Amino acid sequence: MTTSDHDHGPAAQGRVLVVDDELTTLKNLRRILEKEGYQVSTYSNPVRALELLKHEAFDVLLSDLSMPHLNGLELLDQAKLIAPGLEVIIITGYASLDGAVEATKKGAYHFLAKPFTPEQVRRVVAEALGLKQTREAVRNLELQERQSEEGALVIGRSPQMRRVAEVIAQIAPTDCNVLILGESGTGKELAARALHAQSQCAQGPFVAFNCAALNAELMENELFGHEKGAFTGAGETKAGLLEAAQGGTIFLDEIGEMPLAMQVKLLRALQEREVLRVGGTQAVSLQVRVVAATARDLKAEVSQGTFRQDLYYRLNVVSLVLPRLAERGEDVQLLAYYFLGLFNRRMGKQVRGIAPRAMELLTSYAYPGNVRELANIVERAVALCRQAMITERDLPPDLAAVELASFSRPDSESPTLEELERRYIEHILEITGGVRTRAADILGIDRVSLWRKIKKYGLE
Repeated sequence: MTTSDHDHGPAAQGRVLVVDDELTTLKNLRRILEKEGYQVSTYSNPVRALELLKHEAFDVLLSDLSMPHLNGLELLDQAKLIAPGLEVIIITGYASLDGAVEATKKGAYHFLAKPFTPEQVRRVVAEALGLKQTREAVRNLELQERQSEEGALVIGRSPQMRRVAEVIAQIAPTDCNVLILGESGTGKELAARALHAQSQCAQGPFVAFNCAALNAELMENELFGHEKGAFTGAGETKAGLLEAAQGGTIFLDEIGEMPLAMQVKLLRALQEREVLRVGGTQAVSLQVRVVAATARDLKAEVSQGTFRQDLYYRLNVVSLVLPRLAERGEDVQLLAYYFLGLFNRRMGKQVRGIAPRAMELLTSYAYPGNVRELANIVERAVALCRQAMITERDLPPDLAAVELASFSRPDSESPTLEELERRYIEHILEITGGVRTRAADILGIDRVSLWRKIKKYGLE
């Protein structure tokens, strides 16, 4: 018998296809999911379900592992060929746990072990749908990257990053100077490139210079250039970076590191809109937009006399403040998948996704190094990954330790001892592939005690 339906749930929150040869399971899953507002179609015949997939789009597929005609692994393979973006959740009994683990290696998002609770169903389907939406957002970013030389420059859907994007869109068409403020690794150069890409001088050059890289003498030569014979070794005339940015944007990173002597010369160039090369007598007209950035408190440095007030106001016509990654936690998953796609392409790999426990660790970490640190972690994980999904084993070994240490922070709500035990058992079950004998050995308890704790915490 086949149950099939177009009498969907009340809200278009997401479309779920459920395939199981047990009609009771189909009815229970339909009831649970429709209460959450999902559009649900149920089939007891996997072959018929595949035919539907050829004609209709779904977000999530819940499939039993053991079925006549076509088992869950075969259905997974064929469903992914028809709809590569489909997130698949495998339903299994305890005896078939190895098959469920194999399914995750082949690209299934997760599995549900019978008997499952309504809360487990709600959680895993919501997570799978969230993952699909994240992947679609990443694909849009990658499309932007192909369409724009500068790529997907400001990534995030948090309120903080939406505000950053709005401010960039407002000030980019103007020619005013901009000061970008933010901690190291927050993406100040990316924001500067986004400003340039949306400006009237987008066809002109974008030139970046790190003010912390050189001393005052070398910095002057780099920024202003020199005339032939200006000093020993100056065998020919060389234009500086300010001239190289003519008709475009110059990005002065770490502007707070610029020596006072150079601040005076930069101020004059900005005021007069001209540069004088080292050893030169003829000024060169300057048509360039200046975007500066710093992680330092320039206002305080103005008060202390270590940064010129007049230069500060010349640069800070408009300021753009970039949030720390810890302040925009909802962007971590989107960024992680963006970097996953980026490093897949760079390394020629085909890592399909990030396992739930690994993503939990990524989203709970504080990221003192901000977006740059997340990129580094994902790059390492892609390089180490030997399966379809990045798992906890591919992440830095201290990431879980950092997560546990974070429980002691006074600004966080400390979990109960039971919650810590639940998380640890879940972690051990994941790294052992659900093999309870091995998990019990690692935990130092017998299998019966482990079984009781699994039941207690709903980890079936």
